[in-house]
Amino acid sequence: MRIVVFGAGAIGGVIGARLFQQGHDVALIARGAHYEAVAKDGLRLETPTETVTLRVPVVESPAALSLGKDDVVLLTVKSQDTQGALRQLLEVAPPATAIACGQNGVENERVALRSFEHVYGMCVMCPATHLSPGAVRASSSPVTGLLDVGCWPRGLDDRARELASILSGATFDSVARDDIARWKWGKLLMNLGNAVEAVCGESARGGVLVSRAVDEGVAVLEAAGIDFVGRDEDVARRGELLTVAPIGGAMRGGGSSWQSLARVAGSIETDYLTGEIVLQGRLCGVATPVNDLLQRLANQLAMERRQPGAWTEDEVLAMLAEA
Repeated sequence: MRIVVFGAGAIGGVIGARLFQQGHDVALIARGAHYEAVAKDGLRLETPTETVTLRVPVVESPAALSLGKDDVVLLTVKSQDTQGALRQLLEVAPPATAIACGQNGVENERVALRSFEHVYGMCVMCPATHLSPGAVRASSSPVTGLLDVGCWPRGLDDRARELASILSGATFDSVARDDIARWKWGKLLMNLGNAVEAVCGESARGGVLVSRAVDEGVAVLEAAGIDFVGRDEDVARRGELLTVAPIGGAMRGGGSSWQSLARVAGSIETDYLTGEIVLQGRLCGVATPVNDLLQRLANQLAMERRQPGAWTEDEVLAMLAEA
């Protein structure tokens, strides 16, 4: 099994690097300055215990690869880039190509299923960072992350089991699950804090805005009849597996949405996380004022190419009170 990592940023870069370290057949697809840096100098992987430069094969487009039936494309671009990535794949990959969505949110798998028959969900819990070209950071050691996988939206097959086994042998903890959609809906509730962190900065991650956003999310999913993994089940899954430590004397910064603003990427995944709750709320008639405001503010920061933390938590709470 060759694993083609489409999107070699924080998550994709770390997964690709760890698999390559264990001798697996890996190819990265990256773009722009990141592609150029990896192609020229290799991919630098920084962890709490080591910094290594790995000569992982990298291309700028799937057209540069010959994709076959034994390949698994691990899709790790941000959700707003999924449609474009799948269009590129459609030009060169047969419909039977396996696509595993190692992304936040639950929309990517649905989009992939429109074009590819074999689609897998991957629930990613991996404290990773990508802020500069050619380098990624994995902040948890010795277990790099939790990467549960299963057929979308339910079921298991030999490929899912093999992928989980490969990941488990490459410093990840991976469980093959027949109910992966439940886990990704549960992770989406956790990811509602991403917009808060992007809008108000890292210090707001554990504040009242996050609690209110998650409360709205739970109410929406329950009203919509969507099954999701609850807090107790999530805590039991994590246990003490993830141990985040400093790298180069510094602790990890913000999560994926925060990093998009910090890199001045010009786009953000909020529509597929916070926006998913807003969408589901509108479909089932449940008001989501907190998530609606956070979605609009996060998108405003991305469009204006501003850094994270433009508003304080109190300022956003005041906006909600005035609405």
